[in-house]
Amino acid sequence: MNQNSIKVGAAVIAFIAILVALTDIEVGLVRWVSCCPFSTPGEDRSELCKRK
Repeated sequence: MNQNSIKVGAAVIAFIAILVALTDIEVGLVRWVSCCPFSTPGEDRSELCKRK
């Protein structure tokens, strides 16, 4: 493999890792907003809030 292939492969892996990290942050943020102390009783009983 040449230098360009290694650089492109590293960039793709870094990009995928960033996407995974941002997705985890987004899911955590949605869970926090949906299940916070100010949420409705219906939201507290939702499947999202049960998975804590």
